[in-house]
Amino acid sequence: MTAELEQILLQLTQPDNAAIQQATVQLKQAFKDPAVIPALCAVMSSSQNPQVRQSAAVMLRLRVKKHWKKINPNDRESLKVVVLQAFMQETEHTVQHSLSQLCAVMVKHETPDRWPALLQLLNQSTKSSNPHDRQVGLLLLNKVMDSNPEPFKPHYCQLLQLFIAVLQDHNNPTALYYCILTLTAITAYTGSEEMNLMRSIIPSLIVALKHLIKADQDQASEAMEVFNELMESEVSIIVPHVVDIVRFCLEVGSDTTLSDSLRVKALSCIAFLIKLKSKTVLKQKLLNPILQAIFPVLIAAPPPGEQDPEDNEDDSGNGTDSDNPKHCAAQIIDTMALHMPPERLFQQLMPLIQTCLASENPYERKGGLMCLAVLAEGCADHIRTKMLSSVLQTVCQSLSDRDQVVRCAGLFALGQFSEHLQPEVSKYCAELMPLLLGYLSSLNQAKVGHVTKAFYALENFMENLGSDIEPYLPTLMDTMLSALNSTESFKIKELTVSAIGAIANAAKELLVPYFPPVIESLKGFLTTTTEEMRSLQTQSLDTLSVLARTIGKDVFSPLAAECVRLGLNLTDTIDDPDLRRCTYSLYSAVSTVSPDCLTPHLTAITTVMLLALKSNEGITAHLEEDKTFVLLDDDDEDDKEEEKDVDFLEDETETDVHDVAGFSVENAYIDEKEDACDALGEIAFNTGAAFQAFLESSFQQVYEMRDFPHEDVRRAAFGAMGQFCRAQHKVWKENPAEANHHALLKLLDIVLPCFVETIRTEHERQVVMGILETMNSVIKSCKEEVFKNPLRLKEISYVIRDVLKKKTVCQDGGGDDADDEEQQAEYDAMLQEYAGEGIPLLASSVPADIFAPFLNDLLPLIMSKAKSSCTVADRSFSVGIIGEILQALVSASGGRGVAGRLSNRLLPVLVAGVKDSDPEVRNNSVFGLGCLAQAAGPIVVSDYPMMLSVFSNLLAKESDSRVIDNLCAALCRMIMSNTDAVPLEQVVPALVSHLPLKEDLEENKTVFSCLAMLYTHSPALMVKLMKPIVTASSHVLGNENVDEGAQKTVATLIAQFSQHHSADFQSAVMSLPGEQQAKLSAAISAS
Repeated sequence: MTAELEQILLQLTQPDNAAIQQATVQLKQAFKDPAVIPALCAVMSSSQNPQVRQSAAVMLRLRVKKHWKKINPNDRESLKVVVLQAFMQETEHTVQHSLSQLCAVMVKHETPDRWPALLQLLNQSTKSSNPHDRQVGLLLLNKVMDSNPEPFKPHYCQLLQLFIAVLQDHNNPTALYYCILTLTAITAYTGSEEMNLMRSIIPSLIVALKHLIKADQDQASEAMEVFNELMESEVSIIVPHVVDIVRFCLEVGSDTTLSDSLRVKALSCIAFLIKLKSKTVLKQKLLNPILQAIFPVLIAAPPPGEQDPEDNEDDSGNGTDSDNPKHCAAQIIDTMALHMPPERLFQQLMPLIQTCLASENPYERKGGLMCLAVLAEGCADHIRTKMLSSVLQTVCQSLSDRDQVVRCAGLFALGQFSEHLQPEVSKYCAELMPLLLGYLSSLNQAKVGHVTKAFYALENFMENLGSDIEPYLPTLMDTMLSALNSTESFKIKELTVSAIGAIANAAKELLVPYFPPVIESLKGFLTTTTEEMRSLQTQSLDTLSVLARTIGKDVFSPLAAECVRLGLNLTDTIDDPDLRRCTYSLYSAVSTVSPDCLTPHLTAITTVMLLALKSNEGITAHLEEDKTFVLLDDDDEDDKEEEKDVDFLEDETETDVHDVAGFSVENAYIDEKEDACDALGEIAFNTGAAFQAFLESSFQQVYEMRDFPHEDVRRAAFGAMGQFCRAQHKVWKENPAEANHHALLKLLDIVLPCFVETIRTEHERQVVMGILETMNSVIKSCKEEVFKNPLRLKEISYVIRDVLKKKTVCQDGGGDDADDEEQQAEYDAMLQEYAGEGIPLLASSVPADIFAPFLNDLLPLIMSKAKSSCTVADRSFSVGIIGEILQALVSASGGRGVAGRLSNRLLPVLVAGVKDSDPEVRNNSVFGLGCLAQAAGPIVVSDYPMMLSVFSNLLAKESDSRVIDNLCAALCRMIMSNTDAVPLEQVVPALVSHLPLKEDLEENKTVFSCLAMLYTHSPALMVKLMKPIVTASSHVLGNENVDEGAQKTVATLIAQFSQHHSADFQSAVMSLPGEQQAKLSAAISAS
């Protein structure tokens, strides 16, 4: 049989398809004979042809991997002997490689201790005096360890001693390479006993890498992964060596003689370190050295005759340009912005940026703009409050720069600012819109790459304008509609469709007149099936979803059913993850307008989405072998008696990922999973009872995604889990059957502990922020149901406390960096804000006396952020949360007692806040004082004179209309709470003179409830003030931004005026413009 097999394997290496197919059939036949194992062993050790030896090793590996248990025990033992012999006598590297992989699979089944000969061979070869033996021994060690790191744990200390020796072997780069790869493989599994050895290895590791770079840059690039692995699994190993690692990575990243991929690897190590250990980087004074080293990379001109990838004319904006050093340098600054205190970063960075912007060299000006652009997300508050007009001026000037690379960078920066610096950026509408519209007017002559960037800036800017977009709508929509009809370019059509979505987000129902032609175009794009239309179709679906959410129910509802059918038709005929993803968003959007249209299709829709979550598609395993062998992998699928094994095999191939060189997941499939989670959650909530049949299967599948490797999918999964809880709560409220209630409590019992646990252990800050936000929405919706489980209040309060104390994993918890507590990255502060927002929700969901001990624990953590040395964002957050807690205590049972006991602690904080230099802090403090008066009742009457004098001083000089509105409302809360403690004759006229409210229209409810109460309490005073009250009422009635309850209160008051004091009322009415008179008379006749 040996000779036959050799012949078949030889045939498989021929470049002839027919021969290969014939050999495959023969091979399948041969595999049915148990003697195939010894025969393959013989071929593997004795064939003269290296390709055949390699094929035999691969065949054995596939056989062993799946059918080890079926191999006769004697054959197993002889295989263990033969493979090691073959390995030692082999001279060809590729065959050694396959043999070492075969060993790796065998160790998986055997464990190292049941194969002493292997350990012995590893020991001898890796310590041999012959450099080639050492290389081969380390290759074997690497393959075996890589796929079975854990069984070798008892040998780790011994291995690390070996690595220390091997890393000195600078003349044997291959040995260094395999040594470092093996170190990388075991890092995640090392424990405290290996720590000191691991730490001591780092200096020689850096020297070894320098030698490896000289010998083989590709291998060095792969070996540098060791730093990422060390940082991710055990940061404490590298902390003592951070300075050396950063210096080494900067040297490599700055060295233009090295390959791009190696420089990218080095620079991304630095970005990763900043993300995980920004405090250490600052403490070791590494910020300046990093900036000094990466700036030259950021502003380097490309080689003569070439351009940076993003400036290429045919760049359509979707290239993956993360593989060049310049992009990595910008990414480092982006990461700094997200993870460092803005004050510290800007102090070092701004002088460098200013020098660049003033330079004569276009690439330096471009670098300065790129820097400003990537700072916008992480340092938004800092830029908005301290330097917005100057940076915007810089960007506007760059849009008319003589050099196109600078103009492109300016557009990118403007797009970033528009996305992250709201709402302030929108106030520059009058300056920016003409510039952007100017770019669009030259649509047809410009190059696609440049137009893409202009659209990016325009979209981000328009998206947030709200009704301020109105004056520009005719010009914008004429440009867009004519581009849709006239341009030949699919790319321009796609950009235009996307821009219409952005316009719709701002314009909402103002877009109704343009709706018919837009819909006609979109339908046209969505009913063709040609390949080149694909990205235009996905964009059309996206814009259709935006229109569904913005254009208004009445306009969109008639199209809802057709949209669902369109989506289902597309996914039936086209297999494309991007297209499917956009149909999910469309169904989601339709569910907000007319959920009934989805009901008949829920089976089809949920089936597609759950398949997307289950699918492993798009996750590519990088096999190290020739693909031919994979064809033979189904060797006994056709043996009937082994049918029962097939499932088991299938399963194993999916999960057994160890002899694979790595994985890559295509972004489209990640996005599809993320959007499927988002859509399932929203559809479940909006379709309510109709979704019940699908809730359990959807929940199970989404729950599985909570450990998915990609953070966006995890975040979406937690969001959907929260939506499922809210959906079940809504169903129970509509139909309070016991079964519905039981289902809700069961869901909450799974979901909330999962939230709490993940907030503590998750590494990605964005995921934790998402969970906190979701948990808050669940508590807000389900209120006391969340706390039916007696442990829940404590669990949630403690996890909020841990976030406020920075004790969780994603906050680099347990760090000893208490010295610069005041300063932190804006996103770190934002994470704490999400946690703090949970406190008022807890206060409104449980009786105050039960919550009081937890509140006492949490309040000092909130109050500490109100100090004048804290940032504006922190101060505003602190007094805002205090106000919301007091507001919650107004209606909580036992709330008055708790608020009364807190009043002495809270009053000084709120009074100081009223005198703050920032309007938002003043506003929140005024609101808080009003709520304190309302919540604590009589107990704070003794403080009324002081509070009234603080308010009177503020009213005399306040210019911010929102603060004035809140001041009026706070006075009303004081009056309603303790009428006799307020000198009404002085206070009420001053209050009424500031009506109508200008910005905070929600407070109309408070103000008019108070005026209605005063009318019964002291009618004479109210009649005296009738004219200003009637005028203010005419602004509230019929105003769509004021809620119905408030309007009813106003209407009742007006009706009483007209009935009981008709003469005064008539003269007050007569002084008003006709339109307002009509509103008043309509309100009177309606009541």
